[in-house]
Amino acid sequence: SSAEDAAAAAGDEEEGSSSLHPPPAKKLKVEHDKKKEKRQKVDEDEIQKMQVLVSSFSEEQLNRYEMYRRAAFPKAAIKRLIQSITGSSVSQNVVIAMSGIAKVFAGEIVEEALDVCEKWGDTPPLQPKHMREAVRRLKSREQIPNSKHKKILFH
Repeated sequence: SSAEDAAAAAGDEEEGSSSLHPPPAKKLKVEHDKKKEKRQKVDEDEIQKMQVLVSSFSEEQLNRYEMYRRAAFPKAAIKRLIQSITGSSVSQNVVIAMSGIAKVFAGEIVEEALDVCEKWGDTPPLQPKHMREAVRRLKSREQIPNSKHKKILFH
């Protein structure tokens, strides 16, 4: 009907859809799509770099990498721990994130312990003395929070 045509024409005029200046919503969508494409390109580049790296691993390195990828803290134990501390229920995403953080934390301690082991002239496997020294060093560099001494923020 002519009323619908008039409404459609009025709608076109209101949006200001000239070819020089797209409407703001369309401009945002185009920018979002460009960012998404760029992110996908970066992700693809990272995947390709990892594939090249992994393909050049020796058998021992490949076995270690597989063990690293498979290693994870038990989700149920992490969930129980978080819930016991917070006193409330937590989502699966929080559990997954905390599990990942714990894995990184454990990795940092092991890396430091391997440095200690090497510096002391020992050879792996790591011993408890290496782990304790690693934790002491990380604490001294304030890379591990010290829960025994509370900092007073206000006097």
